[in-house]
Parts: sequence; structure tokens; C-alpha cells
Amino acid sequence: MLSIALPKGSLQEQTLKLFADADLRVIRNSREYTVSIADERIGKVKILRPQEIPKYVEEGYFDLGVSGLDCITECGADVVEVADMPYAKTGTGMMRMVVAVPEDSEIRQASDIRPGSRVTTEFTNITRRYFEGLGIEVDVFYSFGATEAKVPELMDVVVDLAETGSTLRRNRLRIIDTVMESTTKLIANKASWEDPDKRRAAEEIRTLLLGVIEARGRVLLSMNVSRDRLEDVIAELPAMKKPTVSTLHDSDYLEVTTVVDKDTVNVIIPRLKAKGAEDILELGISKIVH
Repeated sequence: MLSIALPKGSLQEQTLKLFADADLRVIRNSREYTVSIADERIGKVKILRPQEIPKYVEEGYFDLGVSGLDCITECGADVVEVADMPYAKTGTGMMRMVVAVPEDSEIRQASDIRPGSRVTTEFTNITRRYFEGLGIEVDVFYSFGATEAKVPELMDVVVDLAETGSTLRRNRLRIIDTVMESTTKLIANKASWEDPDKRRAAEEIRTLLLGVIEARGRVLLSMNVSRDRLEDVIAELPAMKKPTVSTLHDSDYLEVTTVVDKDTVNVIIPRLKAKGAEDILELGISKIVH
């Protein structure tokens, strides 16, 4: 059985939702950080700070973990990347680790930052390497939270994660560079990944999680089409692959099914109707497994 570490904090809500949508619902109990998943492949489950998870996975306390690339890079954990899962704290997407300065600062790019500047960040190792690469000597201070609030009274520069940048803007900070991009990763302990049984279970978990991510924002369209209008209808379908066409029993009509992006449906359906599609159904998709 697999042991898994899941992240608390900003990634927690979206991670628990992903597991639930993958039919791996996380069951809470009276102990806040000890949870369970009713699946025969999974044993111990803990909710921990994402900054700690990569090292715990590397050292074998857990077979699998979910954490951000930023945390993996910061601690230099030697783990197996099982899957890239492009979601962040508010949904689909990625985070950026950015450099920001007060909005009224004369600094326009990172190379303008003066030597000796005070930099606040939760990612001290990444930040030091970044400024070493620029050839600028700065004083890096570890931030225990509310990083953006320390500028300009206590610090001169912020290096922090941003999804939309709205928090930085609210604190009158301006982004001047991107240090790295970060997505959520499913990672594995190297020894666990070499174990055939654990690897097979981990790959099955990966298939379920990625199936949910692939299905997000997509719907299944099904419609009936007369044979003489088939090519006109198919021409309107931006399919993942060629649509499925089935013969209806004792009829001159065909059934056409395909997957399309949800945000295009309101445009596609009227066009399909105009081209001769009938009985159009729009159905939600829970997983897409290739």
C-alpha cells in the first residue's frame, strides 16, 4: 500500500477536490492532519506543509507526495516526478515566482536592483542563486509569511509566488521579473518507484488524477445527423480526434459524438444546428484517459 503526503495551505482545497473528482476522496477525522482515502492501494495519508513534503518523500517517509515545483527546487529534493498537474490555488494554471518592488520605485528591471538591497522571500535558496546569476550581492531574509507587507518599510525587494499578481498590486508592488514558473507535481520516492507493486499502484493513481485534469473544461457533444449533412456537421467540430460516427438502427440518421472545450460550446451548438445536427446533447465528463 502507498503512503501519500498531501499539501495544506493554498494548494489544499484544489488538491482535495482533484482527488475527490478522481474517486479518491480524502476522508477527514478528528485529527486535522491525519486523513484517509478509502482505496486498497493507499494506506497512510497525511496533510503537511508543501515545503516539507519533497524532503519527506525523498527520505522515504512517504511513497508519493503532492507539492509545487517551487518547493521541490528550493529544498533540492531528489525525487521522481511522476506527473505534472497544472493547477494552482484558484484552479487550472500555474504559479510564477516573481521579483517585485514598490510601484513608485525607479527600478524597471532586476539588473537595476542596487547591491546591498534587502530581499524578503520564503525561497531563500532559489533567491540567492537568482541574484548570484545576476552578479548582484543582496541581503536575503527569510519570510515567515505576509512577505509583500514588509516592503518598503523593512525590505526593498520581494521574491514571492504570484498566480494573478493581484495581492502584489493591492500592496502597491510592481513585478519586474520572473524567477521561475511552478506547477503542482506528483512526486515519488526513488526506492518506491523501483518497487514493481508500488510503481504499478502509483501509475494507476496518476492515471486517475490526470484523467480528471484532462476532462476539466471539456464536454461531450452527441447529436443525430442525416447522412447527406454529415460532412457539413463534422466540419464544424474542433475535435480532439476524429469524431465517432455510429449508425442508428433502422434509420438514415447517424449519431456523431465528440469532445469539445466547454468555453466554445455556446458558439458551436448553434452552428451545428444550422448545418443540420438534431437532438444535440451536451454531457459533462469526469475523466478522459488516453
